[in-house]
Amino acid sequence: MPTGHLIGGAWVSSPTTFATYSPTDWDWKLADISRGDATTADAAVRASLEGFATWSTYSPVERAAVLRRLADLIDHRNDDIAMVETVDMGFRHESMRERLVARGALNFRTYADIIESHEDETWDVKNTRHAVLRMPAGPAVVITPWNAPFMLATWKLAPALAAGNSVLFKPAEWSPLSAALLAELTVEAGFPPGVFNMVQGIGEEVGASLVADERVRRISFTGSPETARHIGKAAAENLVPFTAELGGKGPLMVFADADLDLAARKAAEQYEDSGQVCLAGTRLLIDASVVDEFREAFQRLTEAHVLGDPRNDATSVAPVVHPDHLASIGGFVDRAKSEGDNVVWGGKRREDSLHYELTLIEPASNNSSIVQNEVFGPVLTIQTFADEDEAVALANSTRYGLTALIFTGSRERAERVGRAVRAGIVWVNTFLVRDLQAPFGGAGISGIGREGGRYALEFHSDLKTLIIADDTTI
Repeated sequence: MPTGHLIGGAWVSSPTTFATYSPTDWDWKLADISRGDATTADAAVRASLEGFATWSTYSPVERAAVLRRLADLIDHRNDDIAMVETVDMGFRHESMRERLVARGALNFRTYADIIESHEDETWDVKNTRHAVLRMPAGPAVVITPWNAPFMLATWKLAPALAAGNSVLFKPAEWSPLSAALLAELTVEAGFPPGVFNMVQGIGEEVGASLVADERVRRISFTGSPETARHIGKAAAENLVPFTAELGGKGPLMVFADADLDLAARKAAEQYEDSGQVCLAGTRLLIDASVVDEFREAFQRLTEAHVLGDPRNDATSVAPVVHPDHLASIGGFVDRAKSEGDNVVWGGKRREDSLHYELTLIEPASNNSSIVQNEVFGPVLTIQTFADEDEAVALANSTRYGLTALIFTGSRERAERVGRAVRAGIVWVNTFLVRDLQAPFGGAGISGIGREGGRYALEFHSDLKTLIIADDTTI
């Protein structure tokens, strides 16, 4: 596999490297990856300007054809991409090949369809014809996280490319390998040189150089609020539009009239992928009148999970991505213990792997740090509520607002609570079902802006209003 950068359609290496290891066996060194720097970033931006000059002249139909070729190539390489992602990041191979890689291809096809079907908004007023047109904005920096890196990269890259922008793609250093496969496929798909540029490296180094470059015209980031604050300052300095998806602390609310077996099953699913999913409902909020029945079913389903090697289809919970992240999860649980929270089960790492035990915590207070902060690991909290008002108050009591899950047998309650909960996505009696044309993003510190469908295309475009007098002869 390539271990360098793709800049201007050519593979380029850096004199310094960083190592990537497999979470399936931390002694397994997968590769030494080129470590980009400010010089690398400058070369990539210059290449992206040349690529933009070409790609921005392509019609939507022409761009859609290239996007579809890329989607077909992803489907053809599904098994390869899935296995690379599994050994590099640690998500279960079954999930990767059946769901996430296929979703990557779908992302490109969806945006090909959207740009082909788009019609400019027009209207007549005061003897003039008004038209709202989309203009490609320019080079776009796309920075992606280490969890589900291939799918999340395609989710952010597809609208940027569909809009007519060139891209500067910076993958996460903890899971960089599937990005190299994607870069290879863009060359094979026929993107003009400089349209798709991938720069490997450390965020504080090459990433910081990319987002601070005044020639960049869009920045799209997924990661932590702490990093987003730094990127936001750089974007503001150059007056560059910036969108960010920054994680969550979603409530999973179970009302007394819910299907408790369904609710318990979906709650147990929040442990999958070792909880390294920003959309997860990690705060279990249960009606006090049914909490004992719920907990019995939830514990039984949790105990059925199999912690193991992600290449084995029998595994339902894989190891976490990195020893540093494992230590971070343990730190959250240790602080919870010191604050007087009750560890119902789990609460420690496994000595022979990068697994953290599936953990459930009863917080001493809603203000406990384990309730208020994103752990991003297989750690859930459980609290009870007396009525609907208290349930909504608890659901809205953190700084986050990305997702919420509601389980109820009442459509009226579903509508009422669904509108009252502060979150970018609210699921009722289901989880992880979403049309790709719907807006995606969070409230509070869960993010800025919206991605998905036309919302992402509008972010990646400059809108122009064209006004032509009725009596103009053209």
